[in-house]
This record gives sequence, structure tokens and C-alpha cells, in this order.
Amino acid sequence: MTTTLRPAEPEQTWRGGVRARRYTICVNGRPVGETTLCTDARFGPETGRIAALRIENDQQRRGRGTVAALAAEEVLRDWGCRRIEVSVRSGETGAFRLARTLGYTERNRNMLKALPDAPPALPEGSEPRAMTAAEFPAWLARMQDEYVRSWTLRGVPEAQARAKAEADHRSALPGGPATPGTVLRVLRAGGEDVGDLWVGRRDTDDGEPAGYVYNVQVEAGHRGRGHGRTLMLVAEGACVADGLHWLGLNVFAGNDPALRLYESLGYRTTHVHFAKPLL
Repeated sequence: MTTTLRPAEPEQTWRGGVRARRYTICVNGRPVGETTLCTDARFGPETGRIAALRIENDQQRRGRGTVAALAAEEVLRDWGCRRIEVSVRSGETGAFRLARTLGYTERNRNMLKALPDAPPALPEGSEPRAMTAAEFPAWLARMQDEYVRSWTLRGVPEAQARAKAEADHRSALPGGPATPGTVLRVLRAGGEDVGDLWVGRRDTDDGEPAGYVYNVQVEAGHRGRGHGRTLMLVAEGACVADGLHWLGLNVFAGNDPALRLYESLGYRTTHVHFAKPLL
């Protein structure tokens, strides 16, 4: 049997100059599903995405999705893409199996927690304070450098990672520390600054307002003492005080200590993001 992708519409240009097109998945000329392919606004035209892939119910478990995904890779190669990405919702076990079968590796995941009605108590001796305007520039430069390093370690070219870091920080902090909805806190414990926290706003998939932990950092000499957990409780308290009911975050693959911390605090995975080089 021959599986092909047949264009279902003219090529589209989405917001941010993203190149996109929807295809019908055909087996011996008969439609059995569809897929949507696009480039990535965050990383530029050399990164492609399988934005959607659906196989009809009566055609599933016959390898249609696997062959269609491989055909999608060929299309994206023809577009000049050198890397491909796919995002899988938690619970979509078939999509998880397909991604791993085709050699995709987990890059990062999104997590979400329903917040309590009252702010959580902090450990005795731990006290958050507002980050000062004088501290902000050095903090921002450090955040950008660490953000770039996180992406380059996962195969993103440095120039693309740097452009993404600058664009993301401009978008999330247009007004610097005075950006509405932004929480920048420094944690003091034992009379010392031991870490810092950045929380902003980002809606859930259902469109409900939520807090989002953009970064939580414990100073190297103070790690392993529970300060990361305390900073997360500070984030939850700030969101509860602001009337928010959800708090989300991102964790990169390989950061097992952070993942264990978030799971112990009640965060659940909502999406896992995979990537693969197109050789």
C-alpha cells in the first residue's frame, strides 16, 4: 500500500510569518486522515512542526500514522527545515508511542496545578521581598543567558536560541519589573538572599487566567535545603492573593530534581514537547 500526503488547501501564512499547509492522508488514493504542517514562529523557518495529525478511527492501528509522520518529515525537509517538533497532550498514549518510535526525544513539558483557596504557609525564617529596580538588569541578563543555554543544550542553534530569548523576554516583560501581573521576588533565609522567582500571567488551554512560573532559581551555595520548594510556595501565594486559581510552569527534560519537586507539590503534566533533527 502507498501512503501519500495530498494538499487539502493552498499554502497559508499564519501570524508571525509561519508557513503552513493542511494535507489529506491517503492510502492508495483513499483518504484516511489529515495532518497540518507548519514552521515555528519561535525558532524560524528551519524548524518545522506537525501541528496536527489525525487518522480515521477505522484506520487506526495499521501503521497509517507512522507512515504519515514520515511523509510529513519529507515535506518539511523540502521546506528547508532542519528540525521537527511535535507537542503531545497528556494521556494521548498512541501519540506518545508514535513520537518515541520515530526517534523523537522529549525536550520539555508543561505542568499545571489547581491552587488552594488560601496562600500556603512558608517555612519559619523564610521571607520573600520584592526585587529592586537596581537588581533587575543583572537578573534579566542572567535569565537570558540561562534560557539560551537551556535551548542550545537541546539542539537549538545558538543564534535561534538567543533570538527566542530576547523575543520571549520582550513579550513577557514589556514594562520591565513594572509589567502588570508580574511578580519578581527574592527569597531571604538566615539573613541571606538565597534565590529568586519570576511569575507572570498566561491563560490555560481553556482560556482561564492563570499564573505562570517563568523562572525559579536557587543560588548554587544554598541548594538542597528546601528553598526551591519555598519559592514555589511564594509563587502560589502571590497567585492566590491575585485571585488566580491555576499556576503553570515549564520543566526541561533531564531536570529530574525539578520534576520531582513539582510533582510532589501537586503539579500534573498537560503537554510533552518532542523534537528530532531532520538529517
